[in-house]
Amino acid sequence: MDQFWERNSLSIDLYSEEVYLQKETYIHYNPVEAGLCKYPEEYYYSSVRYYETEIDDFGFLTHWRE
Repeated sequence: MDQFWERNSLSIDLYSEEVYLQKETYIHYNPVEAGLCKYPEEYYYSSVRYYETEIDDFGFLTHWRE
């Protein structure tokens, strides 16, 4: 049977909070590593500001990590 969607070998299971936090940190620090900002919260398109202040600049961030 053929798969309906393409298997993505780059996906990573978030099987623990530790792994989730590691990946979240990696994503948030990408703009810093690219030299676009000094701190993750300075990057306009980052969700870091929402996680720290709960201010939703975009109007669609509706979750909070418990």
